[in-house]
Amino acid sequence: MKKEKVRLGLVGFGRRGRLMTKNIFAEMKDVEIAVFCESYEPALLEAKEILQKKGHTETVYTTEYEDVLADPSVDAVVLMTPWFGRIEMAIRAMRAGKYTALEVGSAYTLKQCFDLVEAYEETGVPVMLMENCCYGRPEMMALNLREMGLWGELVHCEGAYGHFLLKDELLANNEVGRHYRLHEYIYRSCDQYSTHELGPILKLLHLNRGNRMLTLSSFASKSAGIREYIRDHIGEDSEYAKADYKQADIVSTNIKCAGGETIHICLDTTLPRGYYSRNFQVRGTKGAYFEDRHFLNVPGLDPALKHSNNEEEVFPLYDHPLWKEYVAKGEKEGHGGMDWLVGRAFVEAVKNGTDTPISAYDSALLLAIGPLTEMSIARGGAPVDVPDFTNGKWTRPAAPVEGKYCLDKVCTDESIEVY
Repeated sequence: MKKEKVRLGLVGFGRRGRLMTKNIFAEMKDVEIAVFCESYEPALLEAKEILQKKGHTETVYTTEYEDVLADPSVDAVVLMTPWFGRIEMAIRAMRAGKYTALEVGSAYTLKQCFDLVEAYEETGVPVMLMENCCYGRPEMMALNLREMGLWGELVHCEGAYGHFLLKDELLANNEVGRHYRLHEYIYRSCDQYSTHELGPILKLLHLNRGNRMLTLSSFASKSAGIREYIRDHIGEDSEYAKADYKQADIVSTNIKCAGGETIHICLDTTLPRGYYSRNFQVRGTKGAYFEDRHFLNVPGLDPALKHSNNEEEVFPLYDHPLWKEYVAKGEKEGHGGMDWLVGRAFVEAVKNGTDTPISAYDSALLLAIGPLTEMSIARGGAPVDVPDFTNGKWTRPAAPVEGKYCLDKVCTDESIEVY
């Protein structure tokens, strides 16, 4: 029976937690924020002030995660905490019978990913990595073009997380030690943040649903950008200027798929660059898309439109139905509107009692890229096998859950408005 309202337990009020709480979940008319959890009390008080202003006057506030799990009225938990311990928190929520969403990042070990899948298979409780870029406009257009047959046979995809993080993220206001990812960069060298580019590619290439990754090879540059930036902007006496950062400035990874396709991804976050980019590329036997040139070329396209920066001109021609509706109504704020869509996708799954569009198997695979690239880098770029988290189910996948936010096929559902 469909729920009219979803009662959420939100956990974490850092930068991402603040955005998703204030601009997304607190704005949804069919969402009640039952419990809010944050261990840092000043942040918890800030969350309370924001939510009360937005009309969430019955929310319970706590510093203890156990309080969220113990509340029988909570339908679903959204984890927006730093990476350490987050997967274990997700597993606890699933075993408590709560739909579970966790923000993007990386696992530390493959065992964590297998444990996540095991919890899903034992409990039947869905878990969803909140990869908002799966709902990006170009990425959803690519899905629509696949369904239209305009790529021909897909051969190769590329993506990147190209975002200079030092000035505005890891060392915002020249403060060190507050952002958890800086700590990660001291101890690990891997592709720690691959899901923005890889999530949409996973769906486009039917990974876990008739196709799978086979092997991965990853290569790392030296690590120089972080130390130099801290020395230049904070000072040589800073303990962070003296730290031995393991994280490479550039990590390049190549992946081979069972269907013969190849994927190239890149992490590029600690050297100056011109702009943020996912470098999303799709190459098929008939068509191609290049995000860096904002250029699409597919069969039947008007020759007058075959020029760089034709993206805005081709969107109205090939937009996914979800984005046609979204553009007509006006996109919400939050990474170009993607944050609202991924939040709605999770809430609709909870309301309908169905699996989530990004499944437990998808989530485990995306989280596993961190430890897999770490292994390959440690072996000098040697290929490593990518585990089959579906345990063979990829060869005989169940029918996808159809609906407005489906990522496995193009669906329309006029009975549900985007907002």
